[in-house]
Amino acid sequence: METANETIAQVRRFSRFYTAWIGVLNEAMYDSELKLGEARIVYEIAHRDTATASQLSDDLGLDPGYLSRLLKTLEERGLITRKPSTQDARRNILALTAKGQGQADTLNTRSDEQVKRLLEPLGSAERAALREALATAESLLGGLSRTAPVCLFRDPEPGDMGWVLHRQAILYSREYGWDGRFETLAMKICGEFMQSFDPEKERVWIAEMDDRIVGSVFVSRASDNVAKLRMLYVEPDARGHGIGRKLVGECMSFARRSGYTRMTLWTNNVLTAARAIYEKAGFELVDTNAHDDFGVPLIGETWERDL
Repeated sequence: METANETIAQVRRFSRFYTAWIGVLNEAMYDSELKLGEARIVYEIAHRDTATASQLSDDLGLDPGYLSRLLKTLEERGLITRKPSTQDARRNILALTAKGQGQADTLNTRSDEQVKRLLEPLGSAERAALREALATAESLLGGLSRTAPVCLFRDPEPGDMGWVLHRQAILYSREYGWDGRFETLAMKICGEFMQSFDPEKERVWIAEMDDRIVGSVFVSRASDNVAKLRMLYVEPDARGHGIGRKLVGECMSFARRSGYTRMTLWTNNVLTAARAIYEKAGFELVDTNAHDDFGVPLIGETWERDL
């Protein structure tokens, strides 16, 4: 019969293996100027709509005094700023500077590249088994303290593209009154993407939570230097967990690794949640056009950013 001591030993052995495998024992993370704790703070600020010291302390289980020293160091290096909250002057809202955002983007890209290299020996079945095992570990160890269900990002499987098309057509009809012409456009986008798919320059992410698809996003080739973000969506009951923001982050990291220098996307003015994600990710609105292509008056918008 397994004993508690055996479980403790196994968890500690895995912890030693993983920290060495992922490289967090190095003095700096991914050849940057940031140590592990500093890098994690930068990551958290970059991936939250708003962040305060008390939120970070609670969510990460960090001693407030230690966190205060980390924040002071990051501020002195010009990576973060603190501004009084407009709702509560006693609280400061943490934000990344342009330099800090650059560090966050670099760390994210290098982290993806490192894990990609480490996973290269594994086949698709082994990767699926690894994803399931990691999700199980997170679920068991997170317990009641988890603030959100585990969401996995994976490559598409047979039938997924049809499902994504089906769900987007339904959701945009229900939420915004778009007619069948949107479904026609979505079918064209999916069909062209699958027919000319280039795995070196294009990719699809399927977001899966509790064994069901809850979102997706595409990156397609617009030109040799420009990537296009397309078909971002998140199921209504899965919103509020940062899934859309993380999907956009995956797109940007992939585009950088694939040699693109700029990313573009087209959206519509009524998609306010998506527009907020794009703006926070550094995209800028560069063009608008009024249209009724989906049966209702809309303002089409083109957003772009350098990578």
